[in-house]
Amino acid sequence: MGKRRFRFNWGVFLYVVYLLAGISGLVLLMGTVNIKSSEQACTEMRILIEGEDAFVEQKDVQQLMESAYGQLVGRTLVSLPIHQIEKDLKQIPYVSHAKVSMDMNGLLSIRIQQRKAVLRVVDSLGAGFYVDEQRLKMPLTSRYIPKVSLANGHIMESLGQPLDTLSSVLVNDLFAIASFIKDNPIWEKQIVQLYVNEQSDIELIPRSGDYRIIFGSGKDLQEKFEKLMIYYQGVVPKMGIEAYSVVNLKYKDQLVCLQNRDLPKEPLHVEMQDTLKLLVDSNKQALDTLIKLDNNILDIQ
Repeated sequence: MGKRRFRFNWGVFLYVVYLLAGISGLVLLMGTVNIKSSEQACTEMRILIEGEDAFVEQKDVQQLMESAYGQLVGRTLVSLPIHQIEKDLKQIPYVSHAKVSMDMNGLLSIRIQQRKAVLRVVDSLGAGFYVDEQRLKMPLTSRYIPKVSLANGHIMESLGQPLDTLSSVLVNDLFAIASFIKDNPIWEKQIVQLYVNEQSDIELIPRSGDYRIIFGSGKDLQEKFEKLMIYYQGVVPKMGIEAYSVVNLKYKDQLVCLQNRDLPKEPLHVEMQDTLKLLVDSNKQALDTLIKLDNNILDIQ
């Protein structure tokens, strides 16, 4: 039996050679690019600030960069502490995210995302702070005042350190109510302020009308605002906006209204059941009204 002759596969060999040569060339090219990139000098600095609020301006960022790192234009990428710059930018209490990069043409890009304020709190001493969407505190600034709910009154919690989290149940409740109002255009137009009274009950201050809306705590938000909608759509058209001096929403399954002393009407009491029974004593005559709330549409029978 003859020996089997081995045939060398030149096709496979050449394929492997070309593949290795291509990989080596790519590695050398990437190394050259990296060296060139690290040696690329900054030719321009561009600052992009994102977000609806205007807490931070481009000139603030530029001044911070120049005071901390000197003139950036003209410096090479390898000499720029990119990660440290990002950390420094995030120390600004109004900044939630910062990204710094430089392209092949030497353009240094600084992209900043601002925090979004939800609530402005003025404590019992007259000092205050903003609260962002993550319930973090931001100091007040005279440069920019965002259009957010204002809460004041008997509030003991203060700013502390910028970006501290909320520590009290009361201010967390205020934040929850302010967030609910912000997400509902009707209430955003109607409610202009939150006030904490001496009993630590939260009151809603309406845009118009001389009456108090006692909300209580931040519990049962949906139900309380539904009761307030019942008041506006079911009671006000019949009794008038000035008929009651107090609209109390704090009690579970109840809407309690106290009469305006200047008007001859008795207190209003509504029991929240399958159907809402509104009992009003007007001119000594009992008036029974059934109010149904079906898919947020008030139906008076």
